[in-house]
Amino acid sequence: MSRLAQTAGLTDDQRDILKTVREFVDKEIIPVATELEHRDEYPQAIVDGLKELGLFGLMIPEEYGGLGESLLTYALCVEEIARGWMSVSGIINTHFIVAYMLKQHGTQEQKDYFLPRMALGEVRGAFSMSEPGLGSDVSAITSKAVKDGDEYVLNGQKMWLTNGGTSTLVAVLVRSDEGHPEGTAPHKSMTTFLIEKEAGFGEVRPGLTIPGKIDKMGYKGVDTTELIMDGLRIPANRVLGGETGRGFYQMMDGVEVGRVNVAARGCGVAQRAFELGVSYAQQRHTFGKAIAEHQAIQFKLAEMATKVEAAHAMMVNAARKKDSGERNDLEAGMAKYLASEYCKEVVEDAFRIHGGYGFSKEYEIERLYREAPMLLIGEGTAEIQKMIIGRRLLEEYRLQG
Repeated sequence: MSRLAQTAGLTDDQRDILKTVREFVDKEIIPVATELEHRDEYPQAIVDGLKELGLFGLMIPEEYGGLGESLLTYALCVEEIARGWMSVSGIINTHFIVAYMLKQHGTQEQKDYFLPRMALGEVRGAFSMSEPGLGSDVSAITSKAVKDGDEYVLNGQKMWLTNGGTSTLVAVLVRSDEGHPEGTAPHKSMTTFLIEKEAGFGEVRPGLTIPGKIDKMGYKGVDTTELIMDGLRIPANRVLGGETGRGFYQMMDGVEVGRVNVAARGCGVAQRAFELGVSYAQQRHTFGKAIAEHQAIQFKLAEMATKVEAAHAMMVNAARKKDSGERNDLEAGMAKYLASEYCKEVVEDAFRIHGGYGFSKEYEIERLYREAPMLLIGEGTAEIQKMIIGRRLLEEYRLQG
């Protein structure tokens, strides 16, 4: 499909990259996605293909061996990949949040050590904020780091790590009270640690255990895990940026990128749902004509296409604002909120167009119907987005006097 979700003002390089990614999605992802998803199988061949395309280095600067592309290019690539299978976009998203955090906040030694291997996909990133009891309340983190000589000792349990098993580098946010007097605001006593580990499950380094994959309703294939730290010793030079107490700000900067990514995923899944719906509506006949000729179905298609266009425009705007160096938490929150809600609605309308066949695992829309809800809660729930949006609006529109 080429008519919807066009992006004006792209360079020739951006158009070439997107054309390559779309061709890869059409040939290598869509034909196998549903079968792999039903088996909850990690898509190793697809990941190897993404490595060959250089996508793991898409936003990493050229001086570290990456392509040095913008957040907009990355978001448009994610949109294409999610159109094929949302789980694959999750495999590269966490990688890029960690690479972005390293690029923006890492020491020179950390950048030199990690980014060239991340660009090649040899080191694969994951990041971890959430814990079993806190959900979106990051200030309630209980995992803790205590200084011990030239090292820190980390203890605690983290939750909802995308790529927890397959990653070899995890950026973990924990509480670190060192140098911060009692009564310090919670967000000022948090530190991000860069933890290297072996890929796999079980005890992946002394003091660090990845128990296994969490069984999920959708978003299968990609591994989502817990992470348990029990006396995990990390050298002081693996504090992101070399300074404690900056972790909350570093993670929130990364999450702004992540929210643009979730918006892009919503756009991609919605596009695919529209493609499936408009195609099926022209093939299925009732009462002597294709159901696409019934006004009730045409109204659905019109609403679906409008939502696809609106979500795409907001996602592009949020990415471009971040690329310009401006604060984009308002735009990213709006884009993530709208795109995830519209994605759910477009998928449901495509499901309804399919009628009884939408309930069959034989049809792709069944998979999309289970995947869409993850976007309503990933990178902060819809309710959290509305809180962020509301606070920012009150900052912008504060009454004077």
